[in-house]
Amino acid sequence: MKINIKALITICLAAIIIVIGCKKQEYSFGKIITPKDLTLTTDIEGADDANPAGAGSGNVTIKTSATDAISYKVDFGDGNSKIVSGGELVHKYTTPGTTDYTIVVSAIGTGGVTTTTTKKITVFVAFEIPSQILQNLTNGGSQTWVIDRLTPGHVGVGPLDTYTSTYYSAEPNQRAECLYDDEITFAKDANNNITMTVNNKGQSFFTAAATAFYGKAGGDDCYDLDVSAPRRLAFMDATSGSTSVNSTRIQFTVPGNGLIAFGTGGTTYEIMELTATSITVRSVGTDGLAWYQKFKIKP
Repeated sequence: MKINIKALITICLAAIIIVIGCKKQEYSFGKIITPKDLTLTTDIEGADDANPAGAGSGNVTIKTSATDAISYKVDFGDGNSKIVSGGELVHKYTTPGTTDYTIVVSAIGTGGVTTTTTKKITVFVAFEIPSQILQNLTNGGSQTWVIDRLTPGHVGVGPLDTYTSTYYSAEPNQRAECLYDDEITFAKDANNNITMTVNNKGQSFFTAAATAFYGKAGGDDCYDLDVSAPRRLAFMDATSGSTSVNSTRIQFTVPGNGLIAFGTGGTTYEIMELTATSITVRSVGTDGLAWYQKFKIKP
């Protein structure tokens, strides 16, 4: 019987290929080692005894280390995360105000095994006040304002769902003299923080609904009150529901009793209008109404 050598070789090669192709391929990660001794430390920029949450930049240096770690996944607690090969990085938090964050760090070892630790931090982020607001309020440094007593509506009140004094607008010189002699000075520092100082000559005017808020009793009148201490203002985006048509959309909160000139119990003031020579602010009083004040540059 004649044997076809070429055909036989071809059949044998095909069989070998089929056997090899059917053999399950095996992979190996090597020895799986779980990271251990994971540490996490943070350094908030500008933090000290007086400002434990930082000076306002929002920058936080995060340092982490672990034995047998290949990389680290860092969840910053603000919706952002990052995988890094080294254990040190700087993250900038951006939400204005003082906010708590929980940082979660996972040290990643061979085969993807992880060891995790967490740390809660509190970070202060200063609101970036628009340059035009800074300039007009402080004239680039310090500027003093007074109630615009000759302008109709220099004091007024309206409902919460509007942005004008539709209930009442004061006529020129209609209010008590203790209101008109108040001097309000806005000053900015090198970091663009704004401090307000009120010189009320010893007395301020309160509405009847707000006297108890300031620790007094009685109706609409002038009351003795010391507001001479400078107060650092906290600026933020407005929360009233106003629009750019009727407001600058910027507001600030006055610490302590919140008083500027006309005392209604409000502590947060929305800047409705601001030019180099005039300002209109809106606040919500203890009576639940929207109160307005108009100021001009002190002559």
